[in-house]
Amino acid sequence: MALIANIVVALVALLHVYFLVLEMFLWDKPRGLRTFRMTPEKAQMTKVLAANQGLYNGFLAAGLLWGLLLGDTGTGIKIFFLGCVLVAGVYGAITVGRKILFIQATPAALGLLLILSS
Repeated sequence: MALIANIVVALVALLHVYFLVLEMFLWDKPRGLRTFRMTPEKAQMTKVLAANQGLYNGFLAAGLLWGLLLGDTGTGIKIFFLGCVLVAGVYGAITVGRKILFIQATPAALGLLLILSS
């Protein structure tokens, strides 16, 4: 069970690395415009905010990877960062769109459940 939990944690971390790339580097590119359904003008106006948001996603990924690298002693760190991802996902679902609940919050909740049950 611990191996499956760690795989889910790694997937959540990789997802947040992807969010970092999307928000910091692809925000005003075709992929970012499609993903966030924005016009080039709106993307240009919000580019700095998106980069900041991407950086925070990178910190979440770094924390999860740190917890994984610590092995069994990193359980508390994994729980903390998965909790942060879960809260961010729920907040995003409430304020931006329900899709975020499934893309961000659900994988974090699954990771938490797996860690706590192993």
